[in-house]
Amino acid sequence: MKYQVIIFDWDGTLMDSVGKIVDCIQDSARYLELPIPTKHEAKQVIGLSLVQAMQQLFALPDVQSAEKVADQYKYFSVRHYQESSPLFEGVIELLTALKRKGYKLAVATGKGRKGLEQGWQHSNSKEFFDSSRCADDAQSKPSPDMLQQIMSELNMEPHQALMVGDTSYDMAMAEAIGMDRVGVSYGVHDKQTLNQHSPISVIDSIGDLLKYV
Repeated sequence: MKYQVIIFDWDGTLMDSVGKIVDCIQDSARYLELPIPTKHEAKQVIGLSLVQAMQQLFALPDVQSAEKVADQYKYFSVRHYQESSPLFEGVIELLTALKRKGYKLAVATGKGRKGLEQGWQHSNSKEFFDSSRCADDAQSKPSPDMLQQIMSELNMEPHQALMVGDTSYDMAMAEAIGMDRVGVSYGVHDKQTLNQHSPISVIDSIGDLLKYV
């Protein structure tokens, strides 16, 4: 096998949750009487850690202001969007096939640990993954810190791994440490944006990943 480990982003790559994330961002802005971002504007910060995303999206002057918005986002996320988003079609089949082939699998996500654990529980998919890093564990994307921690835990080098994600932040953090990467076109960022970071490919369906591993 060319790779030993496949690392996935979560939201917009494996889980079809982008719409709910946008709704929570807009509801938070409305409640706090901030300018309500458009769907396109809100989508652009998905993938960053929550506080950084809120500070960037609303051009807030300090971390404390961003934390206030992030807390409101968490409230809406828990109170109003308890029903879990589904995994994209073909995800379970892909993960099953990769495990059978002997790959180690990991998640690198801007979600908090609690959010990822909830996603795993609702989708019954935690058993597939050998490692994970969240916003609670590492620096926000596009820093490669999450990937470096996963590599250290699994005793791997970047050339032994493949990063799969739907945002330029995913592509940039892999590019920063010379890790191969594949973008997915059905999440947050379009093909043109993803291609700025020279992925091996940008695929239109998660099942197409099998062509590259």
